[in-house]
Amino acid sequence: MRSNYLFTSESVSEGHPDKVADQISDSVVDLFIGRDPEARVACETLVTTNRIVLAGEVRCREDVTPTQAEIEAAVRETVKKIGYEQHGFHWQYADFACHLHGQSAHIAMGVDESGNKDEGAGDQGIMFGFACDETPELMPATLYYSHRILEQMAHDRHNKVVDFLEPDAKSQVTLAFENGRPVRATALVVSTQHTKGADQGKLRDYAKSVMNDVLPQGWMPNDDAAIFVNPTGLFEIGGPDGDAGITGRKIIVDTYGGAAPHGGGAFSGKDPTKVDRSAAYVSRYLAKNIVAAGLAKKCTIQLSYAIGIAEPLSLYVDTHGTGKVDEAKLEAILPQLVRLTPKGIRTHLGLNKAIYRPTAAYGHFGRKADGDFFTWEKTDLVDALKQAI
Repeated sequence: MRSNYLFTSESVSEGHPDKVADQISDSVVDLFIGRDPEARVACETLVTTNRIVLAGEVRCREDVTPTQAEIEAAVRETVKKIGYEQHGFHWQYADFACHLHGQSAHIAMGVDESGNKDEGAGDQGIMFGFACDETPELMPATLYYSHRILEQMAHDRHNKVVDFLEPDAKSQVTLAFENGRPVRATALVVSTQHTKGADQGKLRDYAKSVMNDVLPQGWMPNDDAAIFVNPTGLFEIGGPDGDAGITGRKIIVDTYGGAAPHGGGAFSGKDPTKVDRSAAYVSRYLAKNIVAAGLAKKCTIQLSYAIGIAEPLSLYVDTHGTGKVDEAKLEAILPQLVRLTPKGIRTHLGLNKAIYRPTAAYGHFGRKADGDFFTWEKTDLVDALKQAI
C-alpha cells in the first residue's frame, strides 16, 4: 500500500438533479413501506425542465396501496423540501407522470417466502461494504468532508443564513496523505447554483468560510489558487432545468467516494428485499464493526447473491494488510453473528420501515438522520466480535 499520495472524492447536494431523482424514488419507497412493511418497490425517476416521470414495479397490500394522487403528493412534497421553486423547475407546477405498475409474477415466485422456502434475493449481484479509521465515523476522509461542506451550505440555505444560494451544488476535496494518513487539503472545489446577479466575491468568501469550518484546523490549502468556487463564473441555471436527473447515477457519492469498490447496482428507489441495497448496508455494518473493534484499520467486505436464493454465494473479507485477525477467520465468524439472507438482514437492521428518503442525499454511510445513526452505522457487534476472536 502506498503511504504518500493525493486522493480526491466529490459530493453533490440534495438539489443536484440526480439526487432529486434519488430522493423522489426513495419517497415512493417510504410511502409504500409505510403502508405495508412487506411492499415491493423498484421506482426509477426522471427529472428535467418542469417535468417529473416515475417508472417501475410495485406490489402492496391492495387495501393500503397508495393512490396516484397520494404518490404525486409525496413526490411534490419531496421537491418542495429540497427547495425548488424556480421558473424551470417548481415543486407545485412541474408536470407529473406516473408509470408504476405491478411487479412481475415470475420475480415474485422466485423471491417470496413460501412453505419451506426462505425468502430469496430479489436479484443476482455483488455488494461491497467498507470502513476505515480516517474519520470518527470510520469513513474515507475525502468523501466525508465533501459531504459535510454541502450539508453545511444546505443548512445555511434552508435557515436563511445566506440569501444567494440555490439548491444545486457540487463539491470536491483533494487530500494529501502522509504515512497513510490524511494531513491537509491540496485542492478544494465548490460549484453552487446561486440567485441571479449574486456577488461572486461574496459567494467565494462564504464558500471558503464553510470549507474552513468543516475541515480540521490547519488543513486549508496554503495557496488560495487551489480553492475553486464556481470556476465557470456563473451558475444561475441549475437543477433539473439545467441538466436532466435520473435515479442511481451518483453511486460513488452514495458509498465511499472511490476509496472502495461499488457493487453492480444503485440503492435508491429499491425496497430492502433488493440485496443491491440491504446487502450493501449490512456489508458496511460488518466492515464498520470490524474496524470499530480494533481488528483492522481498513476493511472491505463483498457479498454475492443469486436471484431467488436466500444464502449468499460468497463472503469475502479484505483488511488491506492492516488486520490483526486472519481474514478467513472473520469470514467464518461473521455469518454466525448476522444471518446474511435477505430476510435475516432486514430483520437484524430493522429495514422494513419508511427510513429511506433521508439516505438519498449526502451519502448512505457515515452519517446520522434525525439525530441518530442509521441502523447499519451502529457498532453493536464489537463485543461479540472480540469474544468470537
